[in-house]
Amino acid sequence: MEPTIKDVSRRANVSTATVSRVLNGERWVAEATREAVLRAVQELNYKPNAVARSLINAQTKTLAILFPKVSDMFSGTVLSGIEDAAQAQGFSVIVCRTGGGRERTLEYLQVLAEKRVDGIIFASEVLREEYAAFIRRLNIPLVVLSGETQDAAIPTVRCDDHQAAYAATGYLIGLGHERIGMLYGGAHETPEQHGRLQGFFEAHRDHGLAVDEAQVLLQPGFAFKDGLEGAHTLLGRPLNLSALFASSDELALGVISAAYQRGLRVPDDLSVMGFDDLPLAEMSVPPLTTVRQPLYGMGRRAATMLLDHIQSVQPLAGSAVFPTTIVERRSVRRL
Repeated sequence: MEPTIKDVSRRANVSTATVSRVLNGERWVAEATREAVLRAVQELNYKPNAVARSLINAQTKTLAILFPKVSDMFSGTVLSGIEDAAQAQGFSVIVCRTGGGRERTLEYLQVLAEKRVDGIIFASEVLREEYAAFIRRLNIPLVVLSGETQDAAIPTVRCDDHQAAYAATGYLIGLGHERIGMLYGGAHETPEQHGRLQGFFEAHRDHGLAVDEAQVLLQPGFAFKDGLEGAHTLLGRPLNLSALFASSDELALGVISAAYQRGLRVPDDLSVMGFDDLPLAEMSVPPLTTVRQPLYGMGRRAATMLLDHIQSVQPLAGSAVFPTTIVERRSVRRL
């Protein structure tokens, strides 16, 4: 039996009139009362579509973005695109750093529900089904940006990681490199979500080259420290690598640092290739050859998709796949 407004009022210990006022978005309801009612709505899964209809004229002009971390250049570049699109239409942006943790993510989603944000962008990690289900119950529009979801109905904005890594690996093979290592920062992901890793292996197969499992190392994250530690591990193995492909620019900078610490010259002794084309790629010594994904444009597109839907210009549907390009600098050489 579907829950009723009386069930919500009993759960929240308020009158049905108060429940109606909260669901109609009336601002003068006490915040503690509003939170109790919204919590009861969530717990009882009370008519989310009815809630949405009642709140249609009570926009907060606010978007929220959830990042696992916000201290790197990747998130900063993406956020610039989101904020520019939002501010152009009079919206503000709330930034939430989840740390990639389940409890913290669910806590933020609860807070965002209570703040009645108009839309959510979930960025740079896997959207778990429990997160998606929570957001669906609240009927808040959602876009996944540079992340993964198993729900085909949820719009995504991303690049084709598989094809990008395939092209990057093929580029290195075309320059004569046959012993290529890969440092991947997605150790927390499931195997089917390793698009860049799959592209790396497929390029080797298509060029008739074998890959030893020891040539690949999965690290917990995509940061400089992960690259430094991972590169020392890979370069300490008897693999005779001539090139190392890192799945982020920050990882690649850690690789270059590890190479120098081991007395290796880049690219004379070891070619290094990154992924993202962050501003730091040009600052690297030597400047980093990398795969460019248009992070600013991706952030702007994710925000625009939400904003167009919120303001009834078009339905929130479909996904956007952005092209990548290889940016040649001086960290890779031809053998």
